[in-house]
Amino acid sequence: MAHIYSEEVMKLFTDPKNMGEIENPSGLGKVGNPVCGDVMWIYIKVNNETDVIQDIKVKTFGCVAAIATSSKTTELAKNKTIKEAYQITKKQVADDLGGLPKQKMHCSNLAVDALQRAIVDYLKKNGRSIEELEG
Repeated sequence: MAHIYSEEVMKLFTDPKNMGEIENPSGLGKVGNPVCGDVMWIYIKVNNETDVIQDIKVKTFGCVAAIATSSKTTELAKNKTIKEAYQITKKQVADDLGGLPKQKMHCSNLAVDALQRAIVDYLKKNGRSIEELEG
């Protein structure tokens, strides 16, 4: 029987990267989808001088696609500036995973949303606003 998921999705589902929590994170983003029940938390540790995400962890409660997309999102964001990480798109995550089944595309939205919320949380804690990243 063929998988509906790409090889990359299955690889990250069975061996997800950057799972866990960061104590005293620079920023924390939590999202959930009440329809499918997926919930995830993304923790970021940012170097305040360079705005680079030095560490990133994720806790995901969800389906194969939710786990794989949250893992891939953390890989894409690690060692990027917060501006670069904020610009990661839902399509980019799905494409990097070799595509997602249409009915699972909403899962890739969650990880990117959680990452963006973590970045906004970091900015707020430092008296900054998201507008500086959107310019």
